[in-house]
This record gives sequence, C-alpha cells and structure tokens, in this order.
Amino acid sequence: MSIFSDLLENCIEVFMDDFTVYGQTFDSCLDNLEKVLQRCVDKSLVLNYEKCHFMVREGIVLGHVISGRGIEVDKAKIEIIAKLPYPTNIKQLRGFLGHAGFYRRFVKDFAKIAQPMTKLLQNEVEWNFDEDCKEAFQILKNNLISAPIIQPPDWGMPFEVMCDASGYAIGQFLGRSGEMRVTSSIMPQRH
Repeated sequence: MSIFSDLLENCIEVFMDDFTVYGQTFDSCLDNLEKVLQRCVDKSLVLNYEKCHFMVREGIVLGHVISGRGIEVDKAKIEIIAKLPYPTNIKQLRGFLGHAGFYRRFVKDFAKIAQPMTKLLQNEVEWNFDEDCKEAFQILKNNLISAPIIQPPDWGMPFEVMCDASGYAIGQFLGRSGEMRVTSSIMPQRH
C-alpha cells in the first residue's frame, strides 16, 4: 500500500497482495495501468502473469463477481458452500471457520454467531457439535451464499472506527451510520 499510496482511491485499489487498476474511460484506464506498471518496474515488483487480467469488464474478487452490474456472489461457489455438511471433527471445523473467517469482515456479528463452534477449538473441550453449533453453521453458510455481502463504501461520507471486546473475542470495523462497511478482524482467545 505504501508503494501505491499516492494512487489509492484514485486509480488503484489494493487488497493484501492483489490490486485492481481502474479508470472512468478506456483511455484513462490505460493511462492508469501504465502508471501502476511503471511503479512496479521502479520498485522491482514481480507480477504473476497467471493472475494478471487486463481490460476486463468483470472479475472475481474475494469470491464475488465485480462488474458494471455491481457486486454479486460467484455462483460457482454458492452450490459448493450450500452443500457443505456439518463438520465431524476439529480439522473440518477449523477448515470451515478458516474459510468463513476470510469473509468475516462482511458478516455482521461474525464472532457472536461463530462462538458455539469456536468454543470447540479450545484446549481440553470435548467434541460435541450440538444444536447451537448446527444453527451457527447454517447461519454462517447462509451469510456466505447470500448476495451481496460486499458493498463499496461512499468515500464522500465520514467514517469512524468502532471496537468491541468480550472475554471471548476482540474486533473492530470501519463503519458509517451503524453499518459495517470496510474491515474487521476477530481473534478468538486461546486458553
């Protein structure tokens, strides 16, 4: 982000190690792409050609299709997630929570919903995927397959950072008017 700081929200969006270059017109997009690629050369950044897609009208970002129609859930992932069975052991539960946790910033009250399942990850807790766990699992699955769970923020509006903590988890999100919008992180405590 520091490499592209002067271009952020102007012609590039960065998420972890991925970025998207955009423009209002085809020509402005080409100009912006040239700026970004030159910056990559100047900073000796190496791009993975298999992940590079140029001048596309839609693409998949965080499991969502981004296009002129807006933001939609990737239909290819919906069926897979919808058919997921209940986890039968810790390894499967960790896998599900790891996947779901990737999208936690888009699921309101993620930590509260996932709490019955995350309790099973604590040391010396007997495996019992009870009705509360099943309900939490279904709620998270439904959140993951419901469209849309990503909304672009209105950068013209003021934002505030809201934090919350309990004896079980901590988290924060950047929000506006009581709505979760941009980012969040939740870290279950280990005992």
